[in-house]
Amino acid sequence: MANLAPLRAAEQAVTIEAARAYVANIRPIDMSNAGTLAGHLMAAETLLMTLVKAFEEHPGE
Repeated sequence: MANLAPLRAAEQAVTIEAARAYVANIRPIDMSNAGTLAGHLMAAETLLMTLVKAFEEHPGE
C-alpha cells in the first residue's frame, strides 16, 4: 500500500483551516433566533464530523 501520510497531513491541515475560518467568521449570535442557532449547531456538528474523519486512525497505512 502506498504511503498516504503526506495526503492525510494535507487533508488534516485543510480541515483545520476550514474550521478555523468558520469560527473566525462567526458574528454575535441572536440567542433568541432558533433558526440561526440551529444553523450554527448544524454547521458546527458538520465541522466536528469532518475533523474526526480527518484524524481517525486507519490500520495498515
